[in-house]
Amino acid sequence: MPARNILQDWLLEALMAHGGGATIIQVCKHIWENHENELHASGSLFYTWQYDVRWAAQKLRNSGKMKPVHGSKSSMWELV
Repeated sequence: MPARNILQDWLLEALMAHGGGATIIQVCKHIWENHENELHASGSLFYTWQYDVRWAAQKLRNSGKMKPVHGSKSSMWELV
């Protein structure tokens, strides 16, 4: 059963699959298409994962792996 922290890995995977940047919809679609079974088996994470992916994005921003969104006119989430 995946834990909340796995979402950081899945988010990085989704962004890399989209050339380093994607909208949140593209990210969530990628995660669902590639990890649906794990999400179904994840217990309560199944009900919160779309919220928790935003938490994962903030963690990645704080660690310098994703660009900040402050003042960004783009709705893209991007790797550094």
